[in-house]
Amino acid sequence: MDRENGDGDIEGGGGADDGGFRSPIGRKYHPVLANDRAVLEMSSMDQGPSSSSSAFPDQHPNIRKVNTSVNGSSDAKEENPSHENQPNGSLQQESKLELFGFDSLVNILGLKSMTGEHVAQPSSPRDGEDISITAGLPKPAAPKLGTLMGVFIPCLQSILGIIYYIRFSWIVGMAGIGETLLLVSLCGTCTFLTSISLSAIATNGAMKGGGPYYLIGRALGPEVGVSIGLCFFLGNAVAGALYILGAVETFLKAVPSAGIFRETITQVNGTAIARPIQSPSSHDLQIYGIVLTILLCFIVFGGVKMINRVAPAFLIPVLFSVVCIFLGIFLAGKDHPSEGITGLSSDTFKENWSSDYQRTNNAGIPETDGSVTWNFNSLVGLFFPAVTGIMAGSNRSSSLRDTQRSIPVGTLAATLTTTFLYLVSLMLFGAVATREKLLTDRLLTATIAWPFPSLIKIGIILSTMGAALQSLTGAPRLLAAIANDDILPILNYFKVGDASEPHVATFFTAFLCIGCVVIGNLDLITPTVTMFFLLCYTGVNLSCFLLDLLDAPSWRPRWKFHHWSLSLVGALLCIVIMFLISWSFTVVSLLLASLIYKYVSIQGKAGDWGDGFKSAYFQLALRSLRSLGASQVHPKNWYPIPLVFCRPWGKLPENVPCHPKLADFANCMKKKGRGMSIFVSILDGDYHECAEDAKTACKQLSTYIDYKNCEGVAEIVVAPNMSEGFRGIIQTMGLGNLKPNIVVMRYPEIWRRENLIEIPATFVGIINDCIVANKAVVIVKGLDEWPNEYQRQYGTIDLYWIVRDGGLMLLLSQLLLTKESFENCKIQVFCIAEDDADAEGLKADVKKFLYDLRMQAEVFVITMKWDAQMDGGSGSPAQDESMDAFTSAQQRIDNYLTQMKATAEREGTPLMADGKPVVVNEKQVEKFLYTTLKLNSTILRYSRMAAVVLVSLPPPPVSHPAYFYMEYMDLLLEKIPRILIVRGYRKDVVTLFT
Repeated sequence: MDRENGDGDIEGGGGADDGGFRSPIGRKYHPVLANDRAVLEMSSMDQGPSSSSSAFPDQHPNIRKVNTSVNGSSDAKEENPSHENQPNGSLQQESKLELFGFDSLVNILGLKSMTGEHVAQPSSPRDGEDISITAGLPKPAAPKLGTLMGVFIPCLQSILGIIYYIRFSWIVGMAGIGETLLLVSLCGTCTFLTSISLSAIATNGAMKGGGPYYLIGRALGPEVGVSIGLCFFLGNAVAGALYILGAVETFLKAVPSAGIFRETITQVNGTAIARPIQSPSSHDLQIYGIVLTILLCFIVFGGVKMINRVAPAFLIPVLFSVVCIFLGIFLAGKDHPSEGITGLSSDTFKENWSSDYQRTNNAGIPETDGSVTWNFNSLVGLFFPAVTGIMAGSNRSSSLRDTQRSIPVGTLAATLTTTFLYLVSLMLFGAVATREKLLTDRLLTATIAWPFPSLIKIGIILSTMGAALQSLTGAPRLLAAIANDDILPILNYFKVGDASEPHVATFFTAFLCIGCVVIGNLDLITPTVTMFFLLCYTGVNLSCFLLDLLDAPSWRPRWKFHHWSLSLVGALLCIVIMFLISWSFTVVSLLLASLIYKYVSIQGKAGDWGDGFKSAYFQLALRSLRSLGASQVHPKNWYPIPLVFCRPWGKLPENVPCHPKLADFANCMKKKGRGMSIFVSILDGDYHECAEDAKTACKQLSTYIDYKNCEGVAEIVVAPNMSEGFRGIIQTMGLGNLKPNIVVMRYPEIWRRENLIEIPATFVGIINDCIVANKAVVIVKGLDEWPNEYQRQYGTIDLYWIVRDGGLMLLLSQLLLTKESFENCKIQVFCIAEDDADAEGLKADVKKFLYDLRMQAEVFVITMKWDAQMDGGSGSPAQDESMDAFTSAQQRIDNYLTQMKATAEREGTPLMADGKPVVVNEKQVEKFLYTTLKLNSTILRYSRMAAVVLVSLPPPPVSHPAYFYMEYMDLLLEKIPRILIVRGYRKDVVTLFT
């Protein structure tokens, strides 16, 4: 059991009575006090959710408790009087399922059909988050949308935007019918596969606000979700500017007199006479674009109701304009509205089949010395925004009545409809007009429309405004969803309530949109939009691929038409399209997403959403564990897996779950931080009574491990006492070959000073348990003075290699050299010989052995006769220093033995110690004392200035009392400030062979 000393320090060291222990080289033993710097740093650490509100309900008066009893007692009524007015009175009547806690289950899960309560769900399922259940009247629900108005129409409006009306015919003229067919097929396949992946993920459970961000974040983790979500938000904001510029350009084309500035561009197209072609001024695009952005923002501020009322007004002109375009195409043979319109002609179709890439100016008008060069890759970047509206429905997922039905049906219907429309339109455009007309008439759709070309221009303007409205509606909700998950504190300004409109996020989106409008160039904006959308589509496909491939028990989507191979093809296709468009834009977008990912991982709050990566890690770990098997690990593949025993021998300060230097030492046992440590502690008591305390202690210990940057896990075991708890740990901890192989603990230096008489039996029992379980043991003395990573050590690392340990001591010394604190030290190996004749041969063998092990060390052989009798006249200074300790230890052992004999004679029993019979050979006891004295004096003679000393751990002698073993160990370690006592196990951890 632990005992607390008067000073409240670790293990009672450095009390006021003894004035502090001083080492023989003048360094003072510094115990860990409550006001030490390391302790204060650890005490100020954020304990996270360990101090749960469920454990201290009085600290949260604003959270109203919900009665979970089934008998409707008066105490429960006073605690929550609102339940008296429940419509069904389920809490006041006796439950037939009292055995199962039926009413408690209803209250916890918020089954409104039973209690009429509305439970507020958390914004993000964070690990350890307390969910308070509040009673009261529900808030008025926002209007919910169905498949048609909620998904299909928004997707259709976003897809059929500016590209189709004023760029698609130009693309056909530049790439030809054949390559345009390939272009549409490539982009359509990409969005179709993404829609399938989106449908599968969206139907795998309830979906909240955030659209693709919500899906990606819950599938790939918060870091990936936020990074891709923010990029997708930027893509939507920039896409809004794209559609607004398209609407303004169409308006200025239709009404040239509305332009404040006028610009005339002379285009030479190979004809005999140069023909002037007017295009809108960039300043006009900027001014009208800013005004239109502000008008659309006013509509967005009106909320979902206003948007739903305006959306049909934008959709009807879209449908009307498409019908008029097709009518005009079929009637173009009879009515020639403009030069270059040939009507549906097979000759025109053949002429326009092949590509004719030309140089153009910034407005897209062909010029022989134009500044812009076009090819198939650049056209992919120009056209792809025409198919990027598939997320418009999922962006408003929080406003849908049934996301699991509406998103798949609406998204796929809009995708297939628009893809079919593009395929038909490109062939008709290629057959109805000459290439020159296709390249020079940016409003060809209005030119050939019948019967009202001017009304078609109005329809084009309204359709592009509708697409812009969808972008300005979805982008703020996406940003608000990211902010509500509380991952990035910098986004807290954009948080909104459940039934509130994201006004702040709308302002920010409008600001970004106006900034892009000021650029005023469609061809510069569209590649940026394309990259952000493709990045989002890649995330959706990878999410579905990962979830489908892992096939966890929770993966049960209602949408059955999916396969991981389709998602993988979709993700690869997105990446290929990104590099086809522009490798530089691709690198920039990936770099931006990576920077956001890094920022979120550093500054963001941790959230456990059960993402697919955790499932992948779990399955990979299981597969790796099975592949390792249970066979012995080869020495070349041996890694130290330390079991760090954190249970103190004394009393730690409050909020300090472990000695501050223990993790520093555990890190020294790893090469470049690789490896896993298991930090364990034992809580005395009954498991049923101490289970919650153990969870709290485990969270504190985990926080300590993270604070010390140590790769490891924390475990707390509840047991009747320390011995029983450790015996259970050493038998069960770990799996297969991932079981801990080294037990690390602190030497109980305070056991005699604090008169902790139970420590010897516990300490010896732990060592014996490790020997029986075939675990290596490393015991640290002088842990208070163990250096951290910033404290450089100089001198030597001295190894006193006495017994065969499988090379563990040699390996530990090499691992110490890999740390910055010990990298300036040198290794010295001291071998103990019993005869002078064996010294030279032993030294040569050890040198050869170290050379084969690729270890640089200086070897010394010390001759020591273990069976020599006590010779007080040796004259050795080091031995003379240890003589007082030897005499005191001998006297204490004699007194303890006298008490044992007196007790045995009084009770008429054989000699008993630690609850079991013992056999004491006084000559053997004296020999052991002398052996430890000789070794201690040798260490003090040769290693007085060593940075750290490593010595073999002698096993506890059979049938000797634990008290005797502690006397042996104290004498061995006397006046040595920093030492590691090491015992290997029946396995080699180093090998001579490559």
